[in-house]
Amino acid sequence: MDITDNGPHPNAFDIETATQENGDYRRVAWTGKHLQVVLMSIEPGNAIGLEVHHGTDQFLRIDAGKGRVKMGPDKDDLSFTQDVSDGWSIQVPAGTWHDVENTGDEPLRLYTVYAPTHHAQGIVQATADDADKDEEAGRDEPPAWVEEVDTKGEESA
Repeated sequence: MDITDNGPHPNAFDIETATQENGDYRRVAWTGKHLQVVLMSIEPGNAIGLEVHHGTDQFLRIDAGKGRVKMGPDKDDLSFTQDVSDGWSIQVPAGTWHDVENTGDEPLRLYTVYAPTHHAQGIVQATADDADKDEEAGRDEPPAWVEEVDTKGEESA
């Protein structure tokens, strides 16, 4: 399925099919002024990576595969753990350390909704390494027309 992030304009697509077909680590599917939809694919044995978004709430939905979500108030206190699979949703409040790891033997396909917007419009990152490089180089910033941005920042463990 071909997805084009048309920015803060009306949009509709089959999110389940797009998520299941997505093979990229991260693909921004739609960017609005106040939230963003991102498709993700995590390979077996890999994880999104322990992180916290200080000013962004996050919603994730699993559309294929098996995983484990860990969350907590500190990177050394991930007291919430839940096994997740197709159909499960995960709600991450702003300021909560979290990670999702693939515990299955097939790619973990999911989508996430960030509020407010968190990534560059339409950015596609095939691997987690590509995502890290884009973030370090400043290529993964929300567009200037976004009205609400997480000014409190993000940390990775």
